[in-house]
Amino acid sequence: MESYGKIVTAVSFVGVIILAIGIGLFSFGFVSDYSNVTGVGIGTVMGAVFIFLMGMFFAATGEMLEKRYTGIKVDTIKVKRGARL
Repeated sequence: MESYGKIVTAVSFVGVIILAIGIGLFSFGFVSDYSNVTGVGIGTVMGAVFIFLMGMFFAATGEMLEKRYTGIKVDTIKVKRGARL
């Protein structure tokens, strides 16, 4: 359980650094004559968000698989004539 917290911390740290670099590149390209840098900044921001989301998904999936193997029972929803009770 503790290892997933470390993964979340690492992904957050890396994501924030890349996001800051992307925002800086976008801002620099937006206010200067280097318009090509704006696209690189947008791509860097999108990459940071993608890395963050994949890390969160990885941690959540690992925890769910870990809980599944410990034998936690999940109750089913009782259905009567198509309506939930």
